[in-house]
Amino acid sequence: MAFTQKDSYGMQDLLQIMETLRGENGCPWDREQDHHSIRRNFLEETYEVCEAIDNEDPALLKEELGDVLLQVVFHARMEEEAGRFSFSDVCDGICKKLIERHPHIFGDIHVSGTDEVLDNWDKIKQASKGQKTAAETLHSVPATLPALMRSEKVQHRAAKVGFDYPDRDWAMRDLESELVELRQAVAEGEQSHIDEELGDLLFAAVNVSRFVHTDAEDALSKACGKFIRRFEQVEQLANERGIEMKAAPIELLDELWKQAKKKTSC
Repeated sequence: MAFTQKDSYGMQDLLQIMETLRGENGCPWDREQDHHSIRRNFLEETYEVCEAIDNEDPALLKEELGDVLLQVVFHARMEEEAGRFSFSDVCDGICKKLIERHPHIFGDIHVSGTDEVLDNWDKIKQASKGQKTAAETLHSVPATLPALMRSEKVQHRAAKVGFDYPDRDWAMRDLESELVELRQAVAEGEQSHIDEELGDLLFAAVNVSRFVHTDAEDALSKACGKFIRRFEQVEQLANERGIEMKAAPIELLDELWKQAKKKTSC
């Protein structure tokens, strides 16, 4: 196959490379893939972009954005082969959406600030998707989102039509109430009821996060990181003192945990 090497490549080159990889004499692996087989790849590449952003690593961000772009091109190529749409159609669609949802830039609408911009965006989005009820906007939140993120979006959209607690104290009381109900469910021992009440407790916790202006997904992620750092300290303390963690009583491990907390304040 004739292929011209270049010092620098552009968008059209990427499209042609993908066409070649998926072509008759292309790569066996690339030719075998479908939307479902590389679905997880898309998720993983997106999370790697997020990690590069969190680490403030521009070089890694550039690389990972390229990996995400590859996934977009890959999926678009499959659809072009099926005769349904092309990458150009994808570009056309997002350009039209941006123009439509920014009437204060591309039209004659005047806005007073960011809040009005977001309000207009939601109204235009709801109209373009034919959503006539608030419930329809809740249904449109993707079920594939991480559960904490989905919960926040559902609650936020419900709040837009007035279905919300008046302040954080109400939200805190609801969280406490859900904990009581979970305790009762655990005492009863019915697993389906326990699952339900635990879900309600987590949902209520996300509600509190909105009122205290904290991103629940981000907060839990940071809590995981903090746990790992403190666990590492516990393990180190146990090794220094010749303690076998698997055989150690919980009281001893709890004491090591308290010591680890003092060493890792964040």
